[in-house]
Amino acid sequence: MPSSERADAGDLMRRTRTSRGRVSETPATGAAAVDSEPEAESVARAIALRLLTHSPRSRSQLAEAMAKKDVPEAVATKVLDRFTEVGLINDAEYAQMLVRSRQSERGLARRALALELRRKGIGSEDAEAALSSIEPEDEDEEARRGPCCAARPGLPRAWIRLGAVGV
Repeated sequence: MPSSERADAGDLMRRTRTSRGRVSETPATGAAAVDSEPEAESVARAIALRLLTHSPRSRSQLAEAMAKKDVPEAVATKVLDRFTEVGLINDAEYAQMLVRSRQSERGLARRALALELRRKGIGSEDAEAALSSIEPEDEDEEARRGPCCAARPGLPRAWIRLGAVGV
């Protein structure tokens, strides 16, 4: 390409700096020139809706996902507040659901559940309320049943404990 053509092509491009200091080139004419960067609020909304479509999430998980995509904290807080207001985010319900499912599927004890809730960013009040729904009898039954029997249903526990059957 001759140098005069390269100069003409350069005139058709606008150079701008992104938030990370990179140089971005956008056309000076056409549809791409008119389209601007999406607003931070619409990006935050899209991130939250995409994640909530797959499964319930805690407010903390959504905030973390928005931070990874460089959404300003003030914008993320505004979007998360609105989603909480309309009921799309509810950490108390999320904690209850997580405790019910983890205890019934995996037989996790109260301490393991508390740790998982903390990792998911659930506040202590919501975590305590969810953990209070665990009856001590249910926890004892799960402990007696143990993971060895869940791995091989139908076999006598003594066989598994003695190593007569490989798990």
